Amino acid sequence: MGPKRSYIIEHFEDGMHEWCVLEYNHMLSNVGGDHLWFSGLSDTCLQTMPEELKAAHCHQEDVMHLPGVDPSKVCLLDPAGEKELSPEDGDQFEYFLFGGILGDHPPRDRTKELRKLGFAGRRLGPVQMTTDTAVNVTRRVVEDRE
Repeated sequence: MGPKRSYIIEHFEDGMHEWCVLEYNHMLSNVGGDHLWFSGLSDTCLQTMPEELKAAHCHQEDVMHLPGVDPSKVCLLDPAGEKELSPEDGDQFEYFLFGGILGDHPPRDRTKELRKLGFAGRRLGPVQMTTDTAVNVTRRVVEDRE
């Protein structure tokens, strides 16, 4: 098993919709509050966010301005990434970034907003998946080495 890593969800929605709460709770149960970050949260999101989700790191700042997070240690999970995520990426990166938007159908490529920030990108394969599934698959690859 590799070292424990952290997972950042850049929240691109205006509110805290029911589907977000369901996915975010699933992430929290899989990786734990110490290893889950929600960034880019609006005032409305913070006010309406269920208390159990506040066990995670919750920030209005975007991923580039999270306290204690070195952007060079962040890997963007990107459906357009040229390289597949590998267990070795768990040695290279401490944080894995998701744009709380995976799962749009048809895909709208809102990940481009994060891509243009210059993070190293990796893909999980050709199938688009929900954000909570993408977090769990990433955890299994970089921590469990599966």
